[in-house]
Amino acid sequence: GQPVGLVNCVIHRHLWRVEDVCYLGDLYVDPEIRGTGAGRALIEAVYAEADAAGAPQVYWLTQEFNTPARQLYDRIGDRSGFVQYRRTFS
Repeated sequence: GQPVGLVNCVIHRHLWRVEDVCYLGDLYVDPEIRGTGAGRALIEAVYAEADAAGAPQVYWLTQEFNTPARQLYDRIGDRSGFVQYRRTFS
């Protein structure tokens, strides 16, 4: 009955597709619970939300050094091959 993590996502229009896509914005699992399948379950809940909305793609970003999370992501998703660039306003 206790929360072990959280996830949020946004279904949005895409510039190159007719269908909407789903951005998984945040994923957090209590450090004591990590490795038990909770993260996978939260991501699969996002997959189900995307499926229900007719969004054929779910995508997310992570930091290169986030090795534990990337081990999970490598099992349940495909790396896009893109490198993100941005301008930060000061």
